[in-house]
Amino acid sequence: MHLSALFASIALLWGPVVGAQFDGETVLRFNVTDDPTALADALRRLGSSGPVDVWAATDEFVDVRLHRDRASLLLQLLPSTVQQSYSILIPDLAAAVGASRPTTRTDSSLLSDPRDSHPDNVARTIDVFFEDFQPLPVIARWMQLMDSMFPFVCPVNLGRSAEGREITGLRLGVACKDDGGDGEPRKTIVITGGLHAREWISTSTVAYLAWSFISAYGKERLVTHILDNFDLVLVPVVNPDGYEYTWNGDRLWRKTRQGTGAPVCRGLDLDRAFGYEWDNSTPDACSESYAGVSAFEAVEAVALANWARKEKEEQNSQIIGFVDFHSYSQQILYPFAYSCDTDPPNLENLEEAAFHISKAIRQSSGLNYRITSACNGVGPDTVAGPRPRFLSGGGSAIDWFYHEIGARYSYQIKLRDTGLYGFLLPKEQIRPTGDEMFEALKHVADFLLGNNGRESRGWPYTSHDPLATGQADEETWAEL
Repeated sequence: MHLSALFASIALLWGPVVGAQFDGETVLRFNVTDDPTALADALRRLGSSGPVDVWAATDEFVDVRLHRDRASLLLQLLPSTVQQSYSILIPDLAAAVGASRPTTRTDSSLLSDPRDSHPDNVARTIDVFFEDFQPLPVIARWMQLMDSMFPFVCPVNLGRSAEGREITGLRLGVACKDDGGDGEPRKTIVITGGLHAREWISTSTVAYLAWSFISAYGKERLVTHILDNFDLVLVPVVNPDGYEYTWNGDRLWRKTRQGTGAPVCRGLDLDRAFGYEWDNSTPDACSESYAGVSAFEAVEAVALANWARKEKEEQNSQIIGFVDFHSYSQQILYPFAYSCDTDPPNLENLEEAAFHISKAIRQSSGLNYRITSACNGVGPDTVAGPRPRFLSGGGSAIDWFYHEIGARYSYQIKLRDTGLYGFLLPKEQIRPTGDEMFEALKHVADFLLGNNGRESRGWPYTSHDPLATGQADEETWAEL
C-alpha cells in the first residue's frame, strides 16, 4: 500500500473532532489594569465550588472560561467597578468549538509516497498537510516522510508518554547523521510545541518551522548558514496523550492524561511539572494547573528532561537555545517564570534576542508580540502592593532548560491571537503564524551566530569574518 493511500485512510477514519459538550459555556475578558486583586479573590472563591479555567493572563486582561450560570455567580462576587470592566469574548463556546473542527479528508493525496519525490508531488504534500490541523498519526507519518526524503533530517525519539505513545521529533543539521565523534560539541536549539494539548497552533507551528528550514536549506543563504552551524531539534507534540484526547474527546483538554490521586480528575499540567523551583501551589487535582504531588511526576516531562540531559552529557551536543511554543496572547516570555524576585544573569542578552524576535514578527506580518518576563502573571506591581498571579509559574520548562541544561536563550512564545479565537484559531492562520515564526527563528539563530541580526537583515558576510561564518572564538561563545 502506498503511503498516500495509508494516510488518506487514517484521515478518513479520524474524521472531525468528537467534542465534549460545551453548551452554555462562554469566555469572558476582564480588564485588570486597575484592580486585579478583586478578580483574583473572586476567582479563588468561585474555585472553591469547582475548577476555574483561566485561558490567558496579561498585565491588561484576564480571560476566563465559564458556564453562564457560574459567570453570573462570578460577577456577583465582584465589586461594581470590576463588573463594568468585563466583555464577552466568546459568547457561545459550543458553536465556536464546532466551527473550529477540522474538515474530513476525502482525497487520496494527503501525503505523497516518498518514492514519488518529484518537486510537484512534494509541494502537493506540503500544501495538503498545512491546509488544516492534523491528528497525531498523520503528524507522525509526515515526520517519517521528512526523514526519508532529506539527508540532513533525522528522527528523534524522546521516549513514551503515560499512555505509551511515542514522543517524537526531527533533528535538522548537516551533522545529524553523524555519531557525534570526538569533534567540537554541536550547538543545538530545541523547539517544542504541544505541551498543552488544546494549543493546536503550537503543534502546527513547530511542524511548519521544520518544513520551512528543510525546504530553504541550500536555497536561502541564511538558512543554509544556520543549519551548517547549528542543529535544530523540533518536537511538535510533547504531550501526545492529551493531544490525541482533544481529537476524540474534549477539544479544550489542556493537561496530560496521566492518572492522579483523584480518580475522576486525570492529567498534569506539563508546563508546571519540571524540577526547577517546582511548587504545589495548586493542590487540586481537578485544576487545569495541577502539577502533581512532586516534581517530575509527569511522565512526559521526565522523557524530555532525560533526553536533554543525555544530549548534554553523552551526545556531544550543547543546547544553547530553547523555544517552547504555546497559545495564545502574542507574547515573548523569558525566565524566570517561578518568581519575579530573581533576574537571570544574562537578562540584557535575553531581552535583546527577544527584541529581534518581536521585530522580525512585526516586519513579517505587522503583528505586535509583547516582551516580558514569564513571572509576570498580570504585569508589574501596583502602588497598593504586589499584583496577584492568575497562573502558577513554578516548574516551567523554560526555567528548567535555562537553569539545569544551560540553554542561555530560553523562551516561551505565546502565539496568535489576542483573544478573538483563543485556543480555537482557524486553520487559515496556520501558514501566517508559521511564516512569522520562521522569520523570528531565523533572526534569533542569526543573533546566536554572533551577527546581531545583520545577516537576517540582508547584510553581507564574508568567509573572513569569524562571527559571520559561525567560527566565533571561545570568548564570544562563552558569552552565549
